[in-house]
Amino acid sequence: FCLENTDPRTRGRGIQLLSQVLLQCYSLLQEKEVLHLVLFYESRLQDHHLVIPSVLQGLRALSMSEVLSPGLAVSVLKAIFQEVHVQSLMQLDRHTVYSIITNFMSTREEELKGLGANFTFGFIQVMDGEKDPRNLLVAFQIVHDLIAKDYALGPFVEELFEVTSCYFPVDFTPPPNDPHGIQREDLILSLRAVLASTPQFAEFLLPLLIEKLDSELQSAKLDSLQTLTACCAIYGQKELQEFLPSLWSSLRREVFQTASEKIETECLAALHALSACLSRSVLSSDSEDLLDSFLSSILQDCRHHLCEPDMKLVWPSAKLLQAAAGASLRTYHRITRSVLPLLLEQYTKHTQSSQRRTILEMLLGFLELQQKWGHVEEDESTLLSLQAPVCSVLFSALLDPSVQLQLVGIKALTVLGSLQGFLSSSDLELVVDHLIRLALHEQDSQSSEAAMEAAGSLAPTYPKVFSGRMVPRLEEELQSEREESYHNHHCLQQRCLQALAAVSTHTSIVRETVPVLLQHLQKVQKGTEARNTQDMVSVCQSLHRVALQCQQDAEGCWYFHQTVVPCLLAMAVQAAMPESTHTLPGKALLEEEVLAAMIPVISAATTHLSPELAPQSVSHVVPLFLDGEISFLPQNNFPSSFQPFGDGECVEAQRRLVALLMAFVCSLPRDVAIPQQERLLRELVALSCSCNCPFTATTAAKCFAGLVNKHPAGQQLDEVLQLAVNRMEASLAEGPCRMQALTLLLWVRPALDEWGRGAGRPSQALTVLPAQVTKALVLRYHPLSSCLTDKLLGLLGDTELGPAAADGFSLLMAESPDVLHKGCHADVRIMFRQRFFTDNVPKLVQGFHGAGPDVKANYLKGLSHVLNHLPKPVLVTELPTLLSLLLEALSCSDRVVQLSTLSCLHPLLLEAPQIMSLHVDTLVTKFLNLTSSPTMAVRIAALRCAHALTSLPTTVLLPYKGRVIRALAKPLDDKKRLVRKEAVAARGEW
Repeated sequence: FCLENTDPRTRGRGIQLLSQVLLQCYSLLQEKEVLHLVLFYESRLQDHHLVIPSVLQGLRALSMSEVLSPGLAVSVLKAIFQEVHVQSLMQLDRHTVYSIITNFMSTREEELKGLGANFTFGFIQVMDGEKDPRNLLVAFQIVHDLIAKDYALGPFVEELFEVTSCYFPVDFTPPPNDPHGIQREDLILSLRAVLASTPQFAEFLLPLLIEKLDSELQSAKLDSLQTLTACCAIYGQKELQEFLPSLWSSLRREVFQTASEKIETECLAALHALSACLSRSVLSSDSEDLLDSFLSSILQDCRHHLCEPDMKLVWPSAKLLQAAAGASLRTYHRITRSVLPLLLEQYTKHTQSSQRRTILEMLLGFLELQQKWGHVEEDESTLLSLQAPVCSVLFSALLDPSVQLQLVGIKALTVLGSLQGFLSSSDLELVVDHLIRLALHEQDSQSSEAAMEAAGSLAPTYPKVFSGRMVPRLEEELQSEREESYHNHHCLQQRCLQALAAVSTHTSIVRETVPVLLQHLQKVQKGTEARNTQDMVSVCQSLHRVALQCQQDAEGCWYFHQTVVPCLLAMAVQAAMPESTHTLPGKALLEEEVLAAMIPVISAATTHLSPELAPQSVSHVVPLFLDGEISFLPQNNFPSSFQPFGDGECVEAQRRLVALLMAFVCSLPRDVAIPQQERLLRELVALSCSCNCPFTATTAAKCFAGLVNKHPAGQQLDEVLQLAVNRMEASLAEGPCRMQALTLLLWVRPALDEWGRGAGRPSQALTVLPAQVTKALVLRYHPLSSCLTDKLLGLLGDTELGPAAADGFSLLMAESPDVLHKGCHADVRIMFRQRFFTDNVPKLVQGFHGAGPDVKANYLKGLSHVLNHLPKPVLVTELPTLLSLLLEALSCSDRVVQLSTLSCLHPLLLEAPQIMSLHVDTLVTKFLNLTSSPTMAVRIAALRCAHALTSLPTTVLLPYKGRVIRALAKPLDDKKRLVRKEAVAARGEW
């Protein structure tokens, strides 16, 4: 009845219902049904305009049918092209037409191609005048497919270009709160894909791009340059020939005159693309070599600027030349043949260091381009023909008193050295001599460090030269006894150590440098100078760098490990012997600072051991500490036994070496079995709870935590934890070792946090396991970690241990640099901080509200530590419930609480201004009060927060403007420069 009704609105409702049904069930239709419906809908296209939208919806449903008879797709599109004036329809209905065309193009491509250019012309009529960005994205994709899938464009190439290029450059600003999420960049990229999809557009597009390049609109220039770069990927010499002079003129003008770094960058990219495009073109015998003439124009317009005495356009000219030269090997040879001799001539001509540096930097740019093409070809390379003058210029730069010129020279020399076949053997020796001189004797540390880096870069390419020439010279300097001030001699030794480490970038060189470093360490150990501690630390730092450089090379890694680790252990054991501890050298090696420097050496030497070699090393090191088995150590003739886990005051020094055991066993891969592990864990628990030395107790706790973190779940682990619990429970209750027990609690909790989720439920006796254990369990989500955290929360109410327990929350949340991190193969689960926050912050808040006034600060400090290490997006979501507590924490007298809270609030002011605006009165008052804190770090943090307040809405801030500006006048006169600097920035922003 509806379909035959004389009222168009009623007919429209009938067709709408039918179309909605078809959109649900088009896949169930049979071929004859589809044919019948298509014919019906085609006839309805001639109906009243109110009916057309519903008709198009029905045709969209039918266009998705897989049983559409051949010829129907063409019939439908012809009917739409003839009967429907698409651009008079609403946006949604126009989108429906584009969808019908898209569906047919994806399923009936050959049929549509049978229409020839008529299909292209029909689509041009459909699209002409489209303005809605949602429809344009679909229309641009259709045009791109027309071209990419080789539909016939016929005589309508220009019309197709015009109907799309009228949107160039895209000028679109999405409305606020746009639900469709279409951005200007989406339209730009979609249109660019169309314009740069065929060389047939070139004769129309290139004049348009040149026109937009000459406009004043920055966005139009950028879009034109990026489109030109994209077009060069498919254009050839024929398309570009007519427009090259105009294009070059526009690009040159922009680089010479623009103040925009973006436009300059895009101009250089476009020039590079043009040169590459011309380089790819295949020349016929009678065609002009456009590349050669194009490069001649570039050289003619840029080369003379390199000779100007004021050097105003030197850099723009050099950038243009380098952009063209980097396009292909042919362009590189053509440009450098003309430019390099000129640069060398100009370097000699100018005498000022600043001018020479500019010229050398340009030369460096061309040298770096040569790296792209690899080996220097003897027959074509301009560089090879200029070998002598280039080396001469670089060597003179290294001798210049200007540090900046030296740095450029060092960098250029590094690039030259990377070009195989360029430097002769005599040049290489001279390079090494210069690097040694700069590394050891150049006063400025920048040049010295750059020379060391250069040596490290070149050493893998020329290992024989560096091991045969540089290493012996460094060894000689290191061992020499000069008659000069102690300070100068000490500085020279430091640089020798750094240089030996820097050059150790090849296994053959490592075999030369490591014995030198170890020999020097032994020499320092036997010496009597007052600075022995610092000297030992310096050697260890150099060994650490070598270890890191060896990690990716299995051979070098194993050599370093089996050479260095036994030697360091032997020296430490020797120093810890009772007969040695009364002498100064022995004490120096056992200093906390020296042991702390040895830890990363042993750790770095162990983390990358192969599964086959690691067990060999474990079988020696662990028995050394448990049984005093010293046979594998070099120089193992010690006067007494080594028993670090023994009793008595005589082994106090030996106990300190547990730090080295920690560095070794906690860095092993998880699948490496540790002999006598249960015994070792028991000894570590006993030592960590009973030792009076904080350093020893902490390292023992860390070692225990590292082992527990990797320990497989099961009864053995439960027994060890039970033992640890018993010891810690007794120690935490009373006695002189409460702090050591707390340290163990903190470390073991995070170790277990990362531990297996499938472990059995812990016994009630385990609920008091101390803090290092806590960290070990937190990291692996071990079920016991929550029990340990509750114990730690309980200690916040302890007047003696409360402050230390609060600081322990920082340990639980922060990255652990030496034991519990992924670099040493610890079991660290993702999002452990978020889980810790969710489980424990409510307990902290509850504890704060129920605590007495003398311990409330402990809860605030613990809370601020947790929040300070939480990912900021998580913190922002929880901010409304926690902000009042954070504001209260600012009133706490503890400077650690103040600092931690301020550092937590600072990013929130920038990331959650709406929430923070609700508390602006309190925030202003608190921040201004803290700018007068007696602690400099608190004053700086408060001023930074006052500065960050300016990110809040202006209407919120205006009532406080005068007050804040007056209050910030006082810190302008602060006695500390860093405070004054922050005050100036904050007050200026207000």
